[in-house]
Amino acid sequence: MATYAIGDIQGCLDQLQTLLEKINFDPQSDQLWFTGDLVNRGPQSLETLRFIKNLGDRAITVLGNHDLHLLAVSEGHTKYHLTKDTLKSILDAPDRDELLHWLRHRPLLHHDETTGFTLVHAGLPPQWNLAKAQFCAQEVEAALQSEAYPAYLENMYGNEPDTWSDTLTGWDRLRFITNCFSRLRFCDANGKLLLDEKGSPGTQPAGFMPWFDVPDRANTKMKIIFGHWSTLTQCEAEGVFPIDTGCLWGRALTALRIDIPKPQMINVPCKQMMTPGSG
Repeated sequence: MATYAIGDIQGCLDQLQTLLEKINFDPQSDQLWFTGDLVNRGPQSLETLRFIKNLGDRAITVLGNHDLHLLAVSEGHTKYHLTKDTLKSILDAPDRDELLHWLRHRPLLHHDETTGFTLVHAGLPPQWNLAKAQFCAQEVEAALQSEAYPAYLENMYGNEPDTWSDTLTGWDRLRFITNCFSRLRFCDANGKLLLDEKGSPGTQPAGFMPWFDVPDRANTKMKIIFGHWSTLTQCEAEGVFPIDTGCLWGRALTALRIDIPKPQMINVPCKQMMTPGSG
């Protein structure tokens, strides 16, 4: 049995299937972990969602910002529906409700005791250890999986608050948690989030750094797999494994085998679906 974590697909199903052929994926015994952003911007969002859902318990996926965006648009929050979105095929599909129900019941964080790896889409603020991250993820998951989930989706957008406090409550608390798991790239030494900067390390304003470079962060001892940051081409921080290698932008789709003593990266080259900077 092999376990592979796979970076952001964003509707590029053909590339995913090529990667699965390369790693000789066996659906009877192997397991796949997905970093989220299963959909949007690529050409096969509907087919990708169906494929991963149909893998059943052979697949674990956490929610990314594009997955949450799909759920919000599906609930009528059309002011956030961008012209570059490729979500219409899902919204018009006969199995739309089944697919969306499955998607909103995915977690924000997955931790495996056997391998010691933790899977998220974007990152963790420096104040959170594993227990705190798990607790915070469960708060948002409970809101998203409840009957009141449309209200959560209506209130999840925005960059404030930008700093964690245990005293945060209500939508402010859930929004901050959501932003960390689905959007985080840079923050300062105190954990203040810089959410609109999408470039590679070195492009950010003074005083900010990649979230995993914050000194003495509470999650330093964790082994964290994440996606979201396609412009992060190099990372030397111990215990962090970025695997969004820009499939959508014509670079590669990556799998990380994690059930072996030294994790192994395997990738396939990808056809460019969008121009960098356009989405």
